[in-house]
Amino acid sequence: MNTSVPLAARINAIRHLTEDTALFTLQLTERPRQHQPSPARFHPGQFLQLSVAGAGEAPISYCGFPSSDGSIELCVRKAGRVTAALHETALGGQVAVRGPFGHGFPLEHYAGQDVLMMAGGLGMAPLRSLMLALLHQRERYGQLTLLYGAKAPEALLFRHELGDLANRKDLLVRLAVDRAGECPPGIPSCRIALLPALLEGLCIAPDRTVVPLCGPPSAYRFLIPPLLERGIAAERIQLSLERRMQCGVGRCGHCAVGTLLCCVDGPVFAYSMLKDLEGAL
Repeated sequence: MNTSVPLAARINAIRHLTEDTALFTLQLTERPRQHQPSPARFHPGQFLQLSVAGAGEAPISYCGFPSSDGSIELCVRKAGRVTAALHETALGGQVAVRGPFGHGFPLEHYAGQDVLMMAGGLGMAPLRSLMLALLHQRERYGQLTLLYGAKAPEALLFRHELGDLANRKDLLVRLAVDRAGECPPGIPSCRIALLPALLEGLCIAPDRTVVPLCGPPSAYRFLIPPLLERGIAAERIQLSLERRMQCGVGRCGHCAVGTLLCCVDGPVFAYSMLKDLEGAL
């Protein structure tokens, strides 16, 4: 498969989620070439390479649901040259994408399991993609739980969706924020606490629970120990790593994680693969 050639795309919609983060809806305006996968067809947890003319290229996690019509949702924080250029691009502007890249969450192993999703900060973006996939085939899975933490209520991503999700009877939603503020309307629980505190009182069956984690790698050091203490095996904890995936195909080495490459071996890894690798977390 040829994922090295970018395809043109148009910005069809921009929804501002926080002061520095927006949801961009792209539409492919160029058909994939022979043997080239469509960047719009992906597995939750994978990423694409987004390029903006004059600014360069950057890896961005998918945050929406795979489509057959060429539409792509990306949640992008203004944090560098490429992402700043994207935020300055007007509606209808042109960008380019290539992908998908990497290994996503192993949905084939989630069937019949309880899924405990934990997201911190911008980690809610790739976890949203997974959650949409789980809810799309809700009958395949056991108990679904979303634990999401951010610095403040106004920093919570997808506030417009959280209320609807919390009202579902087939999904448990708990939120945590570092400091007080106005919580999104309709959210029954928005604690002033750190994300691990949301595990308190949860009924977890460790032998049938999988735990996808998304967030800054520094947060994993505080999230993983309480999960292990509850008896969840290291191979049942999957985490998405943030690295600079420059080429996307394992050639440049910029995203090395010990002996692994984030772009081809990840970005989703079982904790059992990383726990003994120096510098992984």
